[in-house]
Amino acid sequence: MMQNIKINSNQFLVLVVFFTIGTSILEVPSFFADNTKQDAWITAIIGTGIGLLVIWFFTTIALWFPQLTYVQINEKVFGKWIGKAASLIFIVLSLLYTSSLLFQSGNFLNTHMLPNTPMVALNILMVGILIMGVRLGLETIARSAEILFGLFFILLFVFVILIAPEVRFENLQPVFEAEPKSIVQSSLFFVFTSSVNAIVLLMIFPSFINNVKQVRKYFLIGNLIGGVVIIGMTFLSVSVLGADKTAREIYPAYELAKRISIGNFVQRIEALMAQLGIISLYIKMILYFYATVFGIAQVLHLRDYRSLTTPLGIIIVVLSLVIYPNVVYKQNMSTTTEYSFSLVVGILIPVLLVLVYGIRKKHLKQEPES
Repeated sequence: MMQNIKINSNQFLVLVVFFTIGTSILEVPSFFADNTKQDAWITAIIGTGIGLLVIWFFTTIALWFPQLTYVQINEKVFGKWIGKAASLIFIVLSLLYTSSLLFQSGNFLNTHMLPNTPMVALNILMVGILIMGVRLGLETIARSAEILFGLFFILLFVFVILIAPEVRFENLQPVFEAEPKSIVQSSLFFVFTSSVNAIVLLMIFPSFINNVKQVRKYFLIGNLIGGVVIIGMTFLSVSVLGADKTAREIYPAYELAKRISIGNFVQRIEALMAQLGIISLYIKMILYFYATVFGIAQVLHLRDYRSLTTPLGIIIVVLSLVIYPNVVYKQNMSTTTEYSFSLVVGILIPVLLVLVYGIRKKHLKQEPES
């Protein structure tokens, strides 16, 4: 199923960059500032460094069986039934996070851009685009991301240039005032958001990439580029708005855009930041949705996954409205339930997989890859 589909290493790098950035470009600076104040940018640097180690760990597992997806690796290493159980937990995580991102998308648009439009309508429209993208296939998703990549970084460059005059370095002082415990905890939260959840990319890496030899490098570089963007956005948020203002805002990066005013001519360009957030959020959401749909198809050994897209899309719309009734509930769930879920799926199960592989390595090498 789909074994003839291939994307190149550069396209995969672009997907990793967008996945790492995701909604973090809008929300993470607020979380960092709330916990570590003016040291938020240092927290982002530490989180990015730890995240690279997590990505290296994931790539090591995937490269043991370069022709298999993560779902197939689970079944091969754990055995048929335990492997299917582990894969189902993985699929539930992907489904949950697709609905979570859908809520964030709808809430952001409803709050800042389209306040008179019901959120359910916004979510249905977004899911329609998700279904269309996944049905067109991985190659189409990757090519679209490549096109949007250039637009994203052009907009980001313009944004940074325009906001640079507003930077106040005194807002970053004193340095290293936050407690080490707070810095570590906040860093780990970012690691789970940007790197641990990147385990869903093992549904693509490396089985659907045409240059397996160098693909680990592209995974790491993509994660690093995404991390640098978050570090930069956190730095700008704290240095321009101040730590307290950044912590109070749900979307501090959007508030940054409101501060841009050059000669009373260039101003009110917050739609620029909205475009950056929606582009990265959409690509991350479609990767979660793709992992959900394709994962179910592989667990059930279906010939084609496309028939699953519409019913799963309807389920995601319902979940985005039922599981996340408001922003406060969503933020609380992110730091509790979702954090624990990521710990189980992104750390515990892979570690168990490594241990079982170590025990069964000789036997597994003798089996043909399916």
